[in-house]
Amino acid sequence: MLSELYIKNLAVIEEARIPFTDDLNVFTGETGAGKSILINGINSVLGQRVTRDIVRTGCDKAVVTALFTGLSPAVRERLDAAGIEYEDDELVLTREVRADGKSTARINGAPASAAVMRDIGNALVNIHGQHDNQLLLDPSHHIEMLDSFGGLEGMLAEYRQCFTQLQDISRRLKRLAVEQRENTHLRYELEQTVKEIGDADLDVNEEEDLNNEYRISRNSEQIINVLSKCIGVLKGDENENGAVDGIKLCTRELSALEDSPEKCRELAARLDSAAAELDDIAAELSAAADSVDIDGERLAYILDRITLINELKRKYGPDVKDVLEVYEDAKARLDNISDSEGELSALSEERGELLHKTSALARELSEKRSSVGERLAAAIESELDFLNMPDVKMSVNITHGNLTAQGMDTVEFLISTNKGEEMRPVSKIASGGELSRIMLAFRSALAEKNEIPTLIFDEIDAGVSGRAAQKIGTKLKQVSRQAQVICVTHLSQLAVYADNHLLIEKSTADGRTYTSVAPLDKEGRIREIARIMVGSSITDTALQNARELLESASEG
Repeated sequence: MLSELYIKNLAVIEEARIPFTDDLNVFTGETGAGKSILINGINSVLGQRVTRDIVRTGCDKAVVTALFTGLSPAVRERLDAAGIEYEDDELVLTREVRADGKSTARINGAPASAAVMRDIGNALVNIHGQHDNQLLLDPSHHIEMLDSFGGLEGMLAEYRQCFTQLQDISRRLKRLAVEQRENTHLRYELEQTVKEIGDADLDVNEEEDLNNEYRISRNSEQIINVLSKCIGVLKGDENENGAVDGIKLCTRELSALEDSPEKCRELAARLDSAAAELDDIAAELSAAADSVDIDGERLAYILDRITLINELKRKYGPDVKDVLEVYEDAKARLDNISDSEGELSALSEERGELLHKTSALARELSEKRSSVGERLAAAIESELDFLNMPDVKMSVNITHGNLTAQGMDTVEFLISTNKGEEMRPVSKIASGGELSRIMLAFRSALAEKNEIPTLIFDEIDAGVSGRAAQKIGTKLKQVSRQAQVICVTHLSQLAVYADNHLLIEKSTADGRTYTSVAPLDKEGRIREIARIMVGSSITDTALQNARELLESASEG
């Protein structure tokens, strides 16, 4: 609950320290005294947008600090999530707005963003203005209010658990399907690579051998001609003897000489050796000629093979060694690509079962909501009948659609405020007085279920008077037994029910306007209620009437 509000240099409020009780707190004061400023101040520490216009003229900055005690589990959960420390079940929110428009926020003295302050503030306070009841005017919140009234949070939690699992498995299926498509494409590319390189049956040394063979084959005719000529010179042919035969003839002639000089015999021996050597050379030349004697088919094969190797090097190279490395890598990657068909099938089956279970829970939840909707409509009609709106009819419109985190339902509250009128969305209601009482009726019906500890009603009595105003006061008093209620009012019928009556009073000094806020004792309350009833000219009769009104309210 909000225990204390400190304000400094906020518009016409120079400085004020305002205490609150945990039941019904009522602000009254003359028009223009600054009651709306208090609401703006509370909004600022709840993280709402603020402008430099709220800074008191001539001041550097405005400061608003709120002390909250008795923190609810929802508040503590949000503080823990934000990593904010707190002690003694207390929380201090501070907002500073400088004259240049910049603002800072602190939670328990530590800097915080306005977004974090707003998130925590949403669990601390709910502010209801004449046209500012977001929970009621925004249909997106109606389903939460319906579930809260019916106590369906447990059923919704069970459904959400299944729904979250369904979302998770659906995301996994989608991701796996994408991976499978990618793997199918990758597998095809790798298989093509492995087949292309594998079919080539490369050897790391083959390229050099082929190039050498190609160079030799390309010059084979010239080589054979030269070798043949050399062989012919050495061995001769059918028509002419070669060098070997000539040398052998010389050897025979020299050897046949009688009584030849020793020198001739030596030369004959050398010629005999030369003839043998040349004969051996001729044999080797003949063998070499035979080795380069290649046919056209072999040359075509070599050319095709070299072309294939060059193409593979261009795609996977730059060298044959690199091509072979690509081949081995592609084979290894192929082995590592998982086949997700089985996993996809299993997940699809699991998703189907989970979808069936989630849908069944959603239908069950929807049936409960229909029943709860009828009870809520009856409860609201009863509350509004008490608040002098007996002709109001309400219904809870539930439509079905796709599964969401809320189930399969879309919920909207419909109301007819006069006999014979058709049901319309609550957000279409034009009368501020009607909206105020409808809003209060919802709060009264949901009071025991409300998790937000502090409710602020800004001029909820707008457009009502007399008996209806008294009923509103009674109802606010009832709601304050379940939650702290802070109310700004112009009506005495409502103010008399306050447990903590605070007066907002404006004064002028030295050409400046000042607003003060102070709690009233019993005599102060009597005088203020008399002022609300008759204006500034307070008579003894007005004071007596005010006293009786207060006593009657306290007895009720």
